[in-house]
Amino acid sequence: MEPVRWSEHAIQNLAEREIDRSEVEVTLMNPELVVPDPPGREVFMRRYFDGILQQELLMRVVVEHSESETVVVTVYKTSQVERCMKEARR
Repeated sequence: MEPVRWSEHAIQNLAEREIDRSEVEVTLMNPELVVPDPPGREVFMRRYFDGILQQELLMRVVVEHSESETVVVTVYKTSQVERCMKEARR
């Protein structure tokens, strides 16, 4: 993977949504599933246990690729793990 740059929006998401940056980095390095998200984006997904909410959640990281870098556009977590994974595999 190219060097990773975080958009200002994605950095704000970390604080606003109480997301641990290390969980996002693990998702980027070891995704359970990667799906295209036109135009020109991909969504990296991974199940994980959220320590704040004390439950299994799905981390979703939306990225854009260029020749020189990968840009993290936005990040969010959802409790709709099975629904999102099922829809993504279609």
